[in-house]
Amino acid sequence: MLEPSTYANLAEAIEACVEGDRELLDALRREIAPLKASVHRIQPRRATAVSLVATDGGNNQLRFDPFLIQLVRVVDSQNNEYCLEVVTPNTPHEELEARHLDPKGKGKTPLGRMMEFLGVRRLQDLSPMLRPPSPDRPVSPSWVGVYRELMEWAILFDILKKDFASDTLLIFDGLLRSKVFAKGLFTKLLEGIEARIQEQRKNRRNLYLVGMAKRSKVLDRYRLAMRLEGVLDTPYPAYVEVPRDVEKKAYIWSEYARGNEVALEGEEVNRMVGGKMFLVKFGASRYDPIWPVDIFEPQRNRAQEILGYLLADAQAGFPVLHYPASLQKAHESAALVDFDFQVLQDKIFAAIRKSLREEAGALDVFHLQDADPARRRY
Repeated sequence: MLEPSTYANLAEAIEACVEGDRELLDALRREIAPLKASVHRIQPRRATAVSLVATDGGNNQLRFDPFLIQLVRVVDSQNNEYCLEVVTPNTPHEELEARHLDPKGKGKTPLGRMMEFLGVRRLQDLSPMLRPPSPDRPVSPSWVGVYRELMEWAILFDILKKDFASDTLLIFDGLLRSKVFAKGLFTKLLEGIEARIQEQRKNRRNLYLVGMAKRSKVLDRYRLAMRLEGVLDTPYPAYVEVPRDVEKKAYIWSEYARGNEVALEGEEVNRMVGGKMFLVKFGASRYDPIWPVDIFEPQRNRAQEILGYLLADAQAGFPVLHYPASLQKAHESAALVDFDFQVLQDKIFAAIRKSLREEAGALDVFHLQDADPARRRY
């Protein structure tokens, strides 16, 4: 518990810091002020909306799991399950590769077919973050998250080949940019995505692709400046395109913000970005939330039309208002909670019991012990 005098000292120190850094806020306001003249109203349009979401490993931490078992599961807003795998940080990469590719390198799953398209046969060639462990480099659980992201991209790529009954808006959970692919492979994948969308147009089916994030570095950096400058302060749904130079100032890696249209002369095209960012407000109130949305780069000139389709989906959003309903349905389908979560916990417990055989009794004693007695102090 802090003393009253300490609060007073802290208040003075904070005020001094804010006053000293006031120029930073003023600079942010100067950067964002020109966007106010570029705000556009969104007109609602109708199209089928399908969202793709992976089960979030971070939101499904098991209470008792010494093996760090993780589910890699991807579903869509229509509750179609495209992938269900069980992995641990110690799962051999050769075993995973055999799940997705046959001995001749032919893809057996969406991830395998994406690897075949990209011309790779090993996971470590697909992403440098999937290198197998070595004596001088211990196993890191973080590779499972990379594997999950690759699976999402693979399933999106696979879905683009299916037959669509009508024009469809595909909503990717997250921005259309990635740092996990090996050099040049993400660019090749984006070219493949564009080719498949163009192929669907030959069948008179328009597919639109957007990526939507709950937050972004751009929005975190400029949120207060936007409020002070009145950007997207409108009594109707609206959007504004984010200039690349504004994005670059918000990201540590400038490549994560630089699109191909601003690739410097003599420099290779960007390898991480597949979308053009827009800040979008779907509600009619000046105080409704603003969301970052990436529109697939080749479709950026159709932003008004695409965001109109997205608006229609967001207007039906529940329980989060002014957030795409299809994305919320996909999140609900992907989440492992309540009964499903308890069943999974019990399955892991049963598997460990079976492996211990005659020592299973010790597991029961261990399971009944409080795993975190220190929490009683709160």
